[in-house]
Amino acid sequence: MVGDPARLRLKYGVNPQQRDAVAQSADGGPLPLSVLCGTPSVVNLLDALQGWQLVREASRSLGLPAAASMKHVSPAGAAVAGEVDPVARATFRLGDAEVSGPASAYVRARDCDPRSSYGDLVALSHPVDRDTAALLARVVSDGVIAPDFEPGVLEVLARKKRGAFLVLRVDPAYEPPDRQVRDLFGVRITQDADPLVIDPGTLAEDTAGGTPPTRQQVRDAVLGLITVRYTQSNSVAYVHDGRTIGIGAGQQSRVDCVRLAGEKADRWRLRRHPLPAGARFPGSMPIQDRVNSVMRLIEGEPGSWSGADQADRQIAGLPAKPLDPAEKSAWLAGHTPCTLVSDAYLPFRDNVDVAAAHGVRCIVEGGGSARGEEVAAACEEHSITLVRTGLRLFCH
Repeated sequence: MVGDPARLRLKYGVNPQQRDAVAQSADGGPLPLSVLCGTPSVVNLLDALQGWQLVREASRSLGLPAAASMKHVSPAGAAVAGEVDPVARATFRLGDAEVSGPASAYVRARDCDPRSSYGDLVALSHPVDRDTAALLARVVSDGVIAPDFEPGVLEVLARKKRGAFLVLRVDPAYEPPDRQVRDLFGVRITQDADPLVIDPGTLAEDTAGGTPPTRQQVRDAVLGLITVRYTQSNSVAYVHDGRTIGIGAGQQSRVDCVRLAGEKADRWRLRRHPLPAGARFPGSMPIQDRVNSVMRLIEGEPGSWSGADQADRQIAGLPAKPLDPAEKSAWLAGHTPCTLVSDAYLPFRDNVDVAAAHGVRCIVEGGGSARGEEVAAACEEHSITLVRTGLRLFCH
């Protein structure tokens, strides 16, 4: 096993009691990745390979560095490089310094749902630079996969988690076989790999006779389609300005998925409310403790905070009480508009009604539902641009 480029001994399987686990190349050739630090488990490897496919496609289609924060084989957030707003800068202690493209992509990805990203596996389309390594050194994360690492970066990452931080280098030129194989309960399933290329042309199928999407909505839709392609189905993504702000994954009911992602998008917006955005924290307070404090401030009901929470608030410089429902409603009334992308068709208009309540102004879905005309009518009622792609992008 040691030194075999086609086989990799893993820490354990999906669970620690599954002690013997091995990864090997499907075609007998070298694996498309190498371990530079740490030892991956099965879940680590699944997160890494899923995340790498997502960021590679997003970067190719949008021409920018891309990042994903992976948890349990679905992204908690995904983004391309772009502006890092004051709230994200404060959350991740970036100050006023200029941030590199790869680092900005990861900050924007992790900022989608920073509570869920705790202990993530980071996927980056571009080499890890010093800015990104410095950021990774500050957050709680299990590992990173990237095509390369700038000089000096591995030394920084190797000190994380007492040397257990997982660092994977992936071959950016590797293309997988055109057939996929999966074993389940002694049954082997073989299927064609999905050859679909997602780019702005993907949205040319059908704009449902309404207002065509804007250029930014098209770019957000591309990122959303690629994101849900690598998110456990049913899945939807709310996308704004090249970053996901809410992802719903693995729900049996699509409207539950839309609602879950919408609630996450609302939390992203509420973190920009002056009250939580104005909170000041001690420099020694860990990033995740800051995140959790702000989330309690957003989600808690007046009078529900315990004595310990009271002390936390005083230490953190937080306001005396959480945001109340009236404050939330007033702030969300000025929604940051966003695009909703679904991995398949919307079966009923309730999906549109829920999406509209969470600030969606463009919906991208597969089309073909028996209630498709009702869905289109609901979009027209809410002044939502509807784009039908003719695609299904299930991930199981």
